[in-house]
Amino acid sequence: MSRPSLIAASCAAFIAFPAIAAEVPVIVKIPRLTVEASEKIARAAMDSCRKQGIQIGVTVVDRSGDAMVVMRDTLAPPVTLEISRQKAYTAVNFNAATSSMADRFTQPFSVGKVEGLVFSAGGVPIEAAGNIIGAVGISGAATGEQDEACARAGLQAIQFELETANL
Repeated sequence: MSRPSLIAASCAAFIAFPAIAAEVPVIVKIPRLTVEASEKIARAAMDSCRKQGIQIGVTVVDRSGDAMVVMRDTLAPPVTLEISRQKAYTAVNFNAATSSMADRFTQPFSVGKVEGLVFSAGGVPIEAAGNIIGAVGISGAATGEQDEACARAGLQAIQFELETANL
């Protein structure tokens, strides 16, 4: 390309840049899970497990993976709090139920070895209008499947609100 052609192409790109830049927003609107909704999820999850005679720890996190609500039933071991937090954190970061990832990260140096991630059943993402807005994690049941069933019962408590969210 000749020097005049290169200069002309550069000028054209520079002139077009403001139009392109104007189309890209400088902020993004991110839907957030409310503390009230988080409490409702946690309470319903705990109630579901109690009906089965299971004492759990439950954590509901926001889109960033930060805890919104943390609860431990009276007889649930203290370790259930940290495990439930890690399950919720993992579910929100991968936008998938932790049960779906249990066998996915088993290599010696895989992401599954990253501290703070737990790939056993019991973590479920929370979605509204196609957006991930958080996750719930449960720990304390005899199996991960029971943990996940309680997490899903928690989500069921606000399912209508999630499905009809106007974002």
